[in-house]
Amino acid sequence: MSQPGLSIFSWGGLEDQKSVMSNLPDVLCLSANPNLKGFDRPLLKSLSEQVTIAQWEYCQTQDEPSSLEVALELLHDYLQQLVSPIHLVGHGTSGLLGLLYAQHYPERVRSLTLLSVGIYPAQDWQDRYYSHRQSLPLCRQIILTQMVHDLFGFQSTAITQALMKILEQDLDHSLSGHSLFRRMDLLPIRPTVPLLVCGSVDDVVVNPHHLGSWQQYFREDSSVSVRLWICSGGRYFFHYFYPQQTAEQMLDFWASLPPSTKQPVSEALSVSA
Repeated sequence: MSQPGLSIFSWGGLEDQKSVMSNLPDVLCLSANPNLKGFDRPLLKSLSEQVTIAQWEYCQTQDEPSSLEVALELLHDYLQQLVSPIHLVGHGTSGLLGLLYAQHYPERVRSLTLLSVGIYPAQDWQDRYYSHRQSLPLCRQIILTQMVHDLFGFQSTAITQALMKILEQDLDHSLSGHSLFRRMDLLPIRPTVPLLVCGSVDDVVVNPHHLGSWQQYFREDSSVSVRLWICSGGRYFFHYFYPQQTAEQMLDFWASLPPSTKQPVSEALSVSA
């Protein structure tokens, strides 16, 4: 069995890890779902005009187990080489990965930005898909058609077919805690790093109530900075449809944080089971 792969990207194309390390990125966008990374590109392009940003990509084959712990270990292998804490960004499952990393290694995380990640962080589009598969006597293609409507709104037949193919590839190849046999359920996770939570007003996967619960969860904990931003549209992939507005919120949040000391971070413990 082959090992999951790791690629480091900076805006403009694939580079080797040594080259990216020399650029010392300020922001790391996590990509645990390679088939969905195209939906991150408009946001990355907007952010790259203001900050040095890299993209970390986790890859696995169909023969390999879907393991968040393995992904965390590989992410840590990269981040422990940086001399300063970094801003982490993640959408959906990638956001969950960033949340777990910030929980284990807060000293290495400058801030965490969650896109379409609610207070129950395992709730993502695949969770909704498998919920439909378990409760409705419908075939995969019919439910995928419904998922395209849920995630993207009404689209032409050609675009619907193309989006269905992307979602199907994500089901078959990406990191996920969900399957036909088991859907992962996680209680709220309490990070100790500054947190920006972004979502959309018309997202049916992670609705505004699930997003707003982050602020309620930290209401009595003034030690953690939590900011919430709800986009006016765009559904589950709002950052694809509204990249400039999303980037502005992220840049403003980072600017509001105290200056980093740029001191080397200490060695962190290994991920516990």
